[in-house]
Amino acid sequence: MAAFRNGVVTELFEDHADLIRVRVRLADASEVEASGFPRMLGPVAVGDEVVVNTTGIELGLGTGGEAFILWNLSGVGPSGPGEGHIVKLRYTPWQTEVPAVEAQESPHHDALVDVDSIDGLPVVVCGLHSQIAAVAAGIKAATPSARVGYLMTDGAALPIAWSRLVRDLRVSGLIDVTATAGHAFGGELEVVNVHSGLAALAHVSLCDVVIVAMGPGVVGTGTALGFTALEQSGILDAAGVLGGIPVASLRINFSDERHRHQGLSHHSLTALRMTARDGAVVPVPVLADNRSKLVTDALEGAGIGGRHHLIEVDGAPGLEYLAGRDITPSSMGRDVHQIPELFLAAAAAGRAAAERLATGEGERLATGEGERL
Repeated sequence: MAAFRNGVVTELFEDHADLIRVRVRLADASEVEASGFPRMLGPVAVGDEVVVNTTGIELGLGTGGEAFILWNLSGVGPSGPGEGHIVKLRYTPWQTEVPAVEAQESPHHDALVDVDSIDGLPVVVCGLHSQIAAVAAGIKAATPSARVGYLMTDGAALPIAWSRLVRDLRVSGLIDVTATAGHAFGGELEVVNVHSGLAALAHVSLCDVVIVAMGPGVVGTGTALGFTALEQSGILDAAGVLGGIPVASLRINFSDERHRHQGLSHHSLTALRMTARDGAVVPVPVLADNRSKLVTDALEGAGIGGRHHLIEVDGAPGLEYLAGRDITPSSMGRDVHQIPELFLAAAAAGRAAAERLATGEGERLATGEGERL
């Protein structure tokens, strides 16, 4: 069961419009760091009595290992119903209304009402949230003018505000617009599902390339099918059925001690085997010590080479571009220098997507006309 504790805010040390972080002294005099989402809480100040969920701390979780504020007992609460009538987190105490871009009251409803194609839009699908930075850098290094959208699924963290990486990528201009699908919320565009999210980023925001991934907090169970990244399979299918160019970002790590993730992760192999459609682009990054061949052999051995398009791509320019913007993503506490192959694979996927714009396979490079959200 969830662990709920009462406490008092003793310090406010991070304050954004969509995320606050505070220090809370609990009833037993211990202190915890806690995050809260102002749209659900209203204002929070030092001295306020709050109720916090400490489940993540008590379970010793990684990215979720801190407290979250459920309610400010001293505050006035949120301001009231917002725009829109589409509800996310439905039938939970935290259900919240959003102005979904597809909804009838949206100014973009008419533009999307009959849309069922994304017209050659390259779509890079990741199995880890941390890869989105290198994908975006790979795109921008190859095609600086490309407009990049990020579509966050509801496979992991639901509030996009929880991702500091997304905040940094928006500020740096590596990502130009965000959208949150399903029960994920807080993107510049709120969308009902992945399919409509791709359509909205293509036709409302006029993106040239879209990156799709869950937020922080991927789940794995050590079983064949019980992992969040299996969603990569369905999203690649969605991009293909909508007339886009699906591009898979591989999960590669030669330092992982777990056999199922050593080299090319079984998450990538399984997701690519589980796609219903053929023809995704699968970039294999250029790696030292014959490791590119090991990755390709694993893909071929799983029958993926016969169904999808394997290409070798140098991701190094993307990582150089990323370093020049002082952004250092990490996965399970390890950064680009410790597991370069994971981020080289992501940068290679971004470059492959951008090259499909440059070569004319994609038809989306925006001319600057029309509205961009």
